[in-house]
Amino acid sequence: MHLQAGELVIVVVLFALVSGLGFMASRWRRASHDSLEEWALAGRGFRSWTSWFVVGGDLYTAYTYVAVPALLFGSGAIGFYALPYVAIEYPLVFLIMIRLWSVSKAHGYVTAADFVRARFDSPTLALAVAVTGIVATMPYIALNLLGIQAVLTTIGINGHWPLIVAFAVLAAFTYKSGVRAPALIAFVKDSLVYLVIAVAIIYIPYKLGGWTHIFNTYNAHFKAKPPHTAALLTSANQWQYITLALGSAFAIFLYPHSVTGVLTTKNRAVIKRTLAALPIYSFILGLIALFGVMAIAGKIKPLAGPNGKPDTNTVVPSLFQHLFPHWFTGVAFATIVIGALVPAAFMSIAAANLTEGIEPPKSHWAQPIDTPPYYGIAMRPGITFTYMGVAVTQQARVLCTDGTTFANVFAAGEIMSGNILSTGYLAGFGLTIGSVWGRIAGEEAARHAHDG
Repeated sequence: MHLQAGELVIVVVLFALVSGLGFMASRWRRASHDSLEEWALAGRGFRSWTSWFVVGGDLYTAYTYVAVPALLFGSGAIGFYALPYVAIEYPLVFLIMIRLWSVSKAHGYVTAADFVRARFDSPTLALAVAVTGIVATMPYIALNLLGIQAVLTTIGINGHWPLIVAFAVLAAFTYKSGVRAPALIAFVKDSLVYLVIAVAIIYIPYKLGGWTHIFNTYNAHFKAKPPHTAALLTSANQWQYITLALGSAFAIFLYPHSVTGVLTTKNRAVIKRTLAALPIYSFILGLIALFGVMAIAGKIKPLAGPNGKPDTNTVVPSLFQHLFPHWFTGVAFATIVIGALVPAAFMSIAAANLTEGIEPPKSHWAQPIDTPPYYGIAMRPGITFTYMGVAVTQQARVLCTDGTTFANVFAAGEIMSGNILSTGYLAGFGLTIGSVWGRIAGEEAARHAHDG
C-alpha cells in the first residue's frame, strides 16, 4: 500500500503537540512536595470535570475505537455486547469503588494491593493481587498497540519502530509528569473523539445513502452468511454475548488502571458525579460500534496485517480513508493514536504503583526512623473505667444511698450499667447504653438547667 504522506504528517504533528503537553503537565497543579501519592494520584485532587475526562479517557481506549466496530464487522450482533456491559458496570462501581476510595484516602493506600494487604494482613495475598494486576495490564497495553498498528498499516507504514518511538515518548512524559500527563492529554483526546464522531455519524451515512440503506446492507450481508440470521444473535453465540457482557462488567474495575483513575478524585461526591456522567461515553461507544455496520455498507475490505492475513482492526481506519479527505482522515487517525496514550499511561502508572522501591519513594504515611539519638521507654497498655458504679432513676438521675436523688447529677454509660445488667456483659452493650441513656441524661440535664 502506498504511503499517505498527508495523513502521516497530521498524525505526527498532533502526536508531537500532545506529547509536549504531557511533559508540560508536570507544572499543572504542581504540589509543594514529591511523593508517590502526588506522582501517581495527583494528590487525590481531581474535581468532577477533570475526573470525568480522566476516568472516561482511561476506560475507553484506542483499541475500543477499532476493535468494537471490527467485531460488528466480522461477527455481527455479538459486537453490541459493549453496550449492556457498560450499563451493568456503573451500578457495581457505585457499590464498591466509593467505599474503596474512602478507605484508601483515610489510610493513604495507592493501589488495591495496598488495601488488601492492610485489610487481610496478608503480604502474600497483596502480592498475588499485584502480580495479577500487572499480568492483566500487559495484554491491555498490547491491545492499544494493535489500535495504533491498524492506523499505521492503513497509512502505509510497516514495521514496529513507530510503536517503539511512540511508547518511548509516552514512558518519558509519564515518568516526568506522573498521572497529570494522561489527565491533561485526556482533555485533548476526548475533545477530538467527540469532534470526529459528531462529523462521521452525519457525514458517512450521507455518503453511503442513508441509515436505511446501511442497515439493509448490513442485514443482507449476514443473512447471506451461515447461520443466515441476519444481524440477530444465534443459539451459537448467545452465551458468548452474555458472558462477554457480564465478564467485562465485573472485571473492568479490577484492572489497576481503573482503580487508579478513581483514586485520583477529590472526594466521594466527585466519584458519584463522574460515574453518573460516564454513560455519555457509553452512548458514544454505541455510535462508534456503528462504524462496523457502515464499513459493510461501504464495502470496505480489511487490509493485510503483519502476518499477511486480513486484519479486521483496519476496517475503521480504511472506512475513514475511503470516505473523508486526507486532512480529516489524518485528524481521525491522530485521535486513535492519542487515544492509546491516555490509557497506556494510566496502565503504566498503575503497574508501577504495585511495586516497592521506586522513585518517588513509596510510603503509607510512615516516616523512617533513621536519625539518632534513639530513646526507648517501657510502656504497657491499660484501660481504666468505673463499671456498674451508681444507681439511677428512669430519668438518669443518680440515687443517693438513702433513696433520694442528687439535684444535678446524671449518669449514662458503663458507670450505670448495673441498673440493667447485674452480672455479665453483652457485646456492644456499652455503645447501646451510652447512646440511649446519654440522650436521656442530656435531655434531663438540659431541662434541669432551663428550669433552674
